[in-house]
Amino acid sequence: MTTVHVPLGDRAYDVRIGSGLIARAGEEIAPFLTRPKVWIVTEETVAGLHLDALKDGLAAAGISAEALVLPPGEATKSWPYLMQTVEWLLDQKVERKDVVLAFGGGVIGDLVGFAAAILRRGVRFVQLPTSLLAQVDSSVGGKTGINAPHGKNLIGAFHQPSLVLADIDVLGTLQPRDFLAGYGEVIKYGGLGDAEFFDWLEVNGPALAAGDLELRGEAVRRSVQMKADIVVRDETEQGDRALLNLGHTFGHALEAATGYSDRLLHGEGVAIGCALAFETSARLGLMSQESPSRFRAHLAAMGMKKDITDIPGDLPDADGLIQLMAQDKKVVQGKLRFILARSIGDAFVADDVDMGVVNDVLTEALPDQ
Repeated sequence: MTTVHVPLGDRAYDVRIGSGLIARAGEEIAPFLTRPKVWIVTEETVAGLHLDALKDGLAAAGISAEALVLPPGEATKSWPYLMQTVEWLLDQKVERKDVVLAFGGGVIGDLVGFAAAILRRGVRFVQLPTSLLAQVDSSVGGKTGINAPHGKNLIGAFHQPSLVLADIDVLGTLQPRDFLAGYGEVIKYGGLGDAEFFDWLEVNGPALAAGDLELRGEAVRRSVQMKADIVVRDETEQGDRALLNLGHTFGHALEAATGYSDRLLHGEGVAIGCALAFETSARLGLMSQESPSRFRAHLAAMGMKKDITDIPGDLPDADGLIQLMAQDKKVVQGKLRFILARSIGDAFVADDVDMGVVNDVLTEALPDQ
C-alpha cells in the first residue's frame, strides 16, 4: 500500500492506494468513528459485486453498517437521488460526528459527498472509489455535486473527505469500456502537467489495461499525487486547479449533448475533449500539429474513442455545442475559459480564446450534417 497525503490543514487527509483495502476497511476507518457504525451509499452494480465484502471488512473491526443502494449511471447525479440520499440519512438518524461511506464510482462519490456536505451543515464521509476514474480523479479534492439540465456539476459544494481508500483489486471487475473511460482521466494528467508521465503511459498503457496490478497502482498513485499537489495550491479553483479541467469544457458539452447517457461516458468525453483542446491549441499556433496527432494515436492504441465521430447518434452543430459550453462553470464575466497547451505536459488557462477557431475545430470534427 502507498499513501498520498493531502495537506489541507485541519481538513488534511490520506489517500491509501493498494490491494485488499476493502477487506481491511474497518481497520482503516475505525479511528474516525465515535460509535461503531457507518452508513454506506452505493449503487446496484457495485453492491452486487462488492457490498458483502465491504460489510465483512467493517464487521472484522466490530463496525456495523446500513446501506442504501441506488441505480447506476450518470442520471443518478440529480436532485431526486440527492433528496432520497439525504432523507435516508436523516431517517437513519446520522449525526454530525458520524461517517458516511461513498462506495462506488464518480457518480456515487460526487452525490454522496454533496449529501454529506449539506446534511446537518456537514457530516464526515469516506470515499471508497471503485472505478479507475474515481480513484484517479473524482474521489480526491473535495469537489462534490450533481448535474442540472443546464449542464454538468453546476450544483455542488467543496467538502473534503476524511479518508480515501482506493483498492486496486476492484478495478479487475470493471467492464473494459468503463476502465478505459477512467483511463481518459489518467492521460489527462500527463497532458496537463507531466510529459514524462505521458511517455510512461504510451509504453505501459496496454499492459496496465490488460490487468497489471503494479502498473495500475503506479498510474493511480501518480495521478493522485499530481491532483493533490494542485488542490493544495488552489483548493477552490481560483487559479491552478482549473488546469484539472483540461478536456472538460469540450467534454462536458458533448456529455450534455448526449443527455448524460451511455452514448458517451465521462472519461470518454474527457479524452475526446483533450484531443479537441490540443487541436485548438495547434490551430492557434501554441503547439505543434504533431501533438494532437500523437495524443489521438495513443487513444487509438488503447482502443478508446478519440474523435467526435466515434460518438453514436446525432449531435448538435458547432454553434449548438458552443451554446452548451456557455453553461460551463468556468465561464467568467460571460467569457469561456479554456485549458489549452503549449505541448503535451504544458497546459495553461486561456481567458480570451478566438471562438471562431473553436467553431472551426468543432465543425471539422463533427460528421457531415
